[in-house]
Amino acid sequence: IRRCSYFPKDVTVFDKDNKSEPIRVLVTGAAGQIAYSLLYSIGNGSVFGKDQPIILVLLDITPMMGVLDGVLMELQDCALPLLKDVIATDKEEVAFKDLDVAILVGSMPRREGMERKDLLKANVKIFKSQGAALDKYAKKSVKVIVVGNPANTNCLTASKSAPSIPKENFSCLTRLDHNRAKAQIALKLGVTANDVKNVIIWGNHSSTQYPDVNHAKVKLQGKEVGVYEALKDDSWLKGEFVTTVQQRGAAVIKARKLSSAMSAAKAICDHVRDIWFGTPEGEFVSMGVISDGNSYGVPDDLLYSFPVVIKNKTWKFVEGLPINDFSREKMDLTAKELTEEKETAFEFLSSA
Repeated sequence: IRRCSYFPKDVTVFDKDNKSEPIRVLVTGAAGQIAYSLLYSIGNGSVFGKDQPIILVLLDITPMMGVLDGVLMELQDCALPLLKDVIATDKEEVAFKDLDVAILVGSMPRREGMERKDLLKANVKIFKSQGAALDKYAKKSVKVIVVGNPANTNCLTASKSAPSIPKENFSCLTRLDHNRAKAQIALKLGVTANDVKNVIIWGNHSSTQYPDVNHAKVKLQGKEVGVYEALKDDSWLKGEFVTTVQQRGAAVIKARKLSSAMSAAKAICDHVRDIWFGTPEGEFVSMGVISDGNSYGVPDDLLYSFPVVIKNKTWKFVEGLPINDFSREKMDLTAKELTEEKETAFEFLSSA
């Protein structure tokens, strides 16, 4: 275990105005490129607030510990006042102890010639183990955010492997897709992404996800209007817009020869900040959560992306949105894929 403490043990770290106890935040896959874009934002107060001290725990596999040492050095060299301690480890019992937040970025990436089934099998093993470690070592109030793909099913696997932690505490990242959808609408209308709100990502973080702007609003000349009304281009919204968002990850890989990292890290920050501080009044966001008790006809016991509002660190489904036939078909298709993924994963889970 490598650690860097910024302060001698007998020095009072917090001034009299800062009574905050540090929170323990874990990032897995910490030597990878998403984490490299993410860790500075966590450490500088952009996620948990400018007065919240942090103990940052970095987990990766043993062969990556050399690289992780370099990341540790850089975090030291950032001289961030909120970072009370940074712990780099390859041991789950160290990494998962007393956590307030776990951001599970690390997963087995898909290799060339690999079937989706093989990918699921490799990841079930990882997330079963990490779920069990959360169950055994973390606080029961821990908030768990799964980023590593296939994120929805990995998240469900971790949750099932941590029965003593409420399943509502587990969520997976579809905020990147949400932000991509917002950005495409903003670009098309010549406004900033901030002027667009209430887009929805339904379902799986895969190419079957359904980006829905039927309920989205855009600010034009100081007035809020529906996106369909503002664009007056239904064929684009039902065609190219949907496929662009669905396939954006692949487009980035094709161009960069690497997967999205900066935008993924930004989306993680948005997702975690909203869990911590809540969503703005009148706005909802997308995240993958347990589907139990939803009113949109999505089967229970799936980890499915819904529109949610968050208050006091607790999310609720946005209820009562009318769903047209076009949306219904797309929402059912992605639910079907998630059901199949779940069935495959659970076969492995019982034998893993």
